[in-house]
Amino acid sequence: MSTVDKVRTISEPIAEELGYDLVDVEYVKEGKHWFLRLYIDKENGVDLDDCALYSERIEEVLDTIQPDPIPHAYYLEVSSPGAERPLKTEKDFQNAVGKYIHLTLHEAVEGESVYEGTLKEWNTDDLVITIKIKTRRKDIVIDTSKIAKARLAIEF
Repeated sequence: MSTVDKVRTISEPIAEELGYDLVDVEYVKEGKHWFLRLYIDKENGVDLDDCALYSERIEEVLDTIQPDPIPHAYYLEVSSPGAERPLKTEKDFQNAVGKYIHLTLHEAVEGESVYEGTLKEWNTDDLVITIKIKTRRKDIVIDTSKIAKARLAIEF
């Protein structure tokens, strides 16, 4: 099991207990330092106090687990996923229906491998995104297996 998976398993129940959704976990090396980043959210968004509370609780738990699930010294960061949060889970996509999203695809659909538009429908097999082409709108059906990355986007 990867470090990210171990931390997610430990962190999700604590997030739920405090009323948060654990959106994402990253364990990355930047320069000579390791960073453990946990992204949390809740219905009306999180603030600095939410991040501090969750950080304290996670730190208490991670410091007591033996053997240590994290192999290196690291900096712990807890934050909001931001306005352009990633969409990774079924729940993320379900919650994004009706919202503006950005998709990067492994394989082109209708000649394009990047789309931005409103997520109209979603199920485990495919999704429908409504894109704007000049003054008209068009629905594109995309097989979910072709999605490399997805995130919420800000519409301009």
